[in-house]
Amino acid sequence: MARQDPLANPEEAVRRVYAYAAYRLGDGAEAEDVTSATIERALRYRSSYDSGKGDPAAWLVGIARRTIDEHYRRQALAETVATVPERADDPFEDRSVERLALAGAVGRLDPRERELVALRYGADLTARQIAELLGQRTNTVEVALHRALARLRAMVEPADPEPAVRKQGPPAVEGV
Repeated sequence: MARQDPLANPEEAVRRVYAYAAYRLGDGAEAEDVTSATIERALRYRSSYDSGKGDPAAWLVGIARRTIDEHYRRQALAETVATVPERADDPFEDRSVERLALAGAVGRLDPRERELVALRYGADLTARQIAELLGQRTNTVEVALHRALARLRAMVEPADPEPAVRKQGPPAVEGV
């Protein structure tokens, strides 16, 4: 059986790895460095890729996960929570504020939830691929992702200031 080349589509591989790294580290130079290191390792170890153990995307993301872990250890990065300005009038600023709020909310998830969100939406892996990568059942990953997204929604969406049903007595009538 001929071996499948995990880097047969290099543009897609770089895009997927960068998207995953950007979810974990933020857009910019750090994500680019991790992407470069990941692709470099993939080139070096491409002969060890076994298509029977998973698809190329999962293999690349596995390398990226280890590269990011090493990056965190080397740099000893501290997590930061984004602060959101009061109100932006420009639509571009509104989108930026929303992005910062979402990044801050993702930063407040526990490490497992952050990893699942990054694998699903950063690396664009399916729940099945994530399950294979992490050695878990697909259903377990789907449930954990559902819960993580529910937590994110609760953190990002504003709470309703006026409950639908208020528990109040009858209105007071003057003079009675």
